[in-house]
Amino acid sequence: MNKSIFGTHNLLEKSLEGIRFYTWSELLAALKQCEDLVSNASSLCVVHQCVDILIGRISLASETSPCPSTSSPDSSGFRLSIDSRSTESFKNSSFRSTWWFEDLVALDPCLVQVVIKSMVIHRFDHGIISRFLFYYHKSRFITATSDQKRDVTETVVDMLYSLDHSSVSCKRLFGILRIALNLGVRKCCKRKLESMIGSQLDRANLDDLLVPSSFRAHYLYNVNLVLRFINSCLGRGMGFETLVRSKKVVGLIDLYIAEVAPDPYLKPSKFLALVKALPDSARDSFDAIYHAMDIYLEVHANLSEEEKMLICCGLNYEKLSLETCKHLTRNAKFPTKSAIQAVTSQQSKLKSLLKDTNQSGLLNESRCSSVESESKAEKDEVGEQIVLYAGNLDVSCDNHKLKAHLQGMQRRVLELEEVCKKMQTQMTKMKSRHSYSRSLPLLCS
Repeated sequence: MNKSIFGTHNLLEKSLEGIRFYTWSELLAALKQCEDLVSNASSLCVVHQCVDILIGRISLASETSPCPSTSSPDSSGFRLSIDSRSTESFKNSSFRSTWWFEDLVALDPCLVQVVIKSMVIHRFDHGIISRFLFYYHKSRFITATSDQKRDVTETVVDMLYSLDHSSVSCKRLFGILRIALNLGVRKCCKRKLESMIGSQLDRANLDDLLVPSSFRAHYLYNVNLVLRFINSCLGRGMGFETLVRSKKVVGLIDLYIAEVAPDPYLKPSKFLALVKALPDSARDSFDAIYHAMDIYLEVHANLSEEEKMLICCGLNYEKLSLETCKHLTRNAKFPTKSAIQAVTSQQSKLKSLLKDTNQSGLLNESRCSSVESESKAEKDEVGEQIVLYAGNLDVSCDNHKLKAHLQGMQRRVLELEEVCKKMQTQMTKMKSRHSYSRSLPLLCS
């Protein structure tokens, strides 16, 4: 075997003396002969010589000539090779940069790896390189065996990982990922794919994330895979560089949680892990999470109160809308303690609004002392009733009494809303009467 390689090495060295005069077809044939030399360190110089000429030919042909250029002893310049495409076809700028794709598909993965590394060093456009790698992956699969497919996939992923991730198509990465999971590629290969996808998770859609779980798992979708996407996104900070990107990631994950919630085999711990995978600060509202929890609790009706409360730990009650809180307090699927927390949270928000209104009213004390005194007295009375009512609430009471308490608390919330509306109307009239320039804050929404 070594003698064979050595003989090929000597033969190539002699034939490569005039390599710069080779036509495009001859250059590809010479490179094809170098495939056996890639694994031989002493022969790598020959391989790199062929590759460098190839890269230079591609670069020059794409930039200055409508086709692969060649040089010969009879021609001092570049001319069209006999196997080139028509000049008319190259008028398309996209084709001018990708004309070499089909020719390089014939190369083995080990040699493609050398070519791609050389392209990166010569600062080829990473978007074009990634398009070639996807094309190569698809083309080589047509006649490849299972082992060859695994080898091609691992090579392509390694090369894609060396590129700028923003230049790699997220959708095509998901396509390779689904193939890789079925081929049983190496763990490091899968992690590289997950890392690349996580770095541009804002470009994905719901269908991309709905990857079926392995045949050994009972649940429908591969939740662990999505959790790793999120961890990669947060770890690199790529998904939250801008407000727009972060909103897209949050919206996508909330849609995914709602999609997997009806899965009867999804464990509470996994569901909660999805909910808490993103920090609370990333979400402006938890209404979508509440509705997903509602679906999950309906499907998993046999959960204990402790398990339900564990799931509800993923809710941020401060970021629930008033309508959602009202729905929660009437929702029998949720634990009673969770409903109490929701109402208490809304009361705290209303009390805070009343306090802000009080501070705003003090600014107009000199002009509207009578109006402000009346409003303040009404607010204090309502505020005291809230505190007394909350203080009398005994969580240890039975469900019937707790429901009655909750209904009473709901009425108080509605009363507080009416108070806020009246006070806002009074302040607006006062402002128009005295042409007060400072605008009043929005008290109730």
